[in-house]
Amino acid sequence: MSNNALQENLSKRFRRLLSGDPDGVPPWLEVIAAGDEPGFFVPSDAPWVVHADFGTLVGGIRALLMQALHPGSLTGVKDHSRYEQDPLGRLAGTIRWLTVTTFGSRAAVMNEAGRVNRLHKTVTGSYQTGSGEVRDYRAADKDLLLWVHIAFMESFLVAHEMFASRPIPKGQAPSGADNYISQWSVSVAPLGLKTTPMTQVELTAAIDEIRDAGILAATEDTIDVVKFIKNPPLPGLAKPIYNLLFDAAVVSMRPEFRSELGLKAKPRWIIQPLTRFVLRAMRVAIGPESPIEDGAIARLKRIGVLPQQ
Repeated sequence: MSNNALQENLSKRFRRLLSGDPDGVPPWLEVIAAGDEPGFFVPSDAPWVVHADFGTLVGGIRALLMQALHPGSLTGVKDHSRYEQDPLGRLAGTIRWLTVTTFGSRAAVMNEAGRVNRLHKTVTGSYQTGSGEVRDYRAADKDLLLWVHIAFMESFLVAHEMFASRPIPKGQAPSGADNYISQWSVSVAPLGLKTTPMTQVELTAAIDEIRDAGILAATEDTIDVVKFIKNPPLPGLAKPIYNLLFDAAVVSMRPEFRSELGLKAKPRWIIQPLTRFVLRAMRVAIGPESPIEDGAIARLKRIGVLPQQ
């Protein structure tokens, strides 16, 4: 199926917002479509299913809130990124890594990881933990990479389970959640993180361990970043939808983390079904075409990983 004229217009506007490209063509589309080898995932794999769903819009906001709880990752963003001057540009960089790692060839993934690793080399400084300890840091430190990874992974998992309509495939794992966690672990190996949680139990334990160690904290800088995440400079028509997605992200968080960030959840019985409805409506409005997925699938068919049909 292909988009009609209205769907294509809305789709271009949506892609323009996320990618920053004035024509609505993500700059990394050609990277994903190119190459003569498979990537980490195929369409039936859990990370492909999760990251192709619009639930990622909630998961992305939630991940930013969770990452803001760690003073190390927060300091890195505050001191070394342009999130206030160019928030959509920073968003586009994160989306590029996510989409290339999910849908690209192995060569494309390694090239993208190299780009991220080069950026990480310049991100250094110091921060104070929630227990008052001052630590020097580098963005490539294993403990920081682990927090960013687990905050991201748990957020996308929870958002998918709460707001997406398609279940996560189980594969060989006991559950779809375990399948997603174990499969997505390969994404951070090129960034230098070799050991990660492989099940939902291990993921929860890793988050609890960092919380219980007194590392997490909400400072004035944290609150400022959270205020920015809550109200970024978006086009007028996008703001009502974003506000709902932000409310959905807050609803999906653990109560203790919401409290730490000074956030209050709106009634889940309202937010969850409303968000599911809006995300489905967005999918219908934008249409069935997905240039990123289509490019990846075309590559997989061309090299014989998927059957030609």
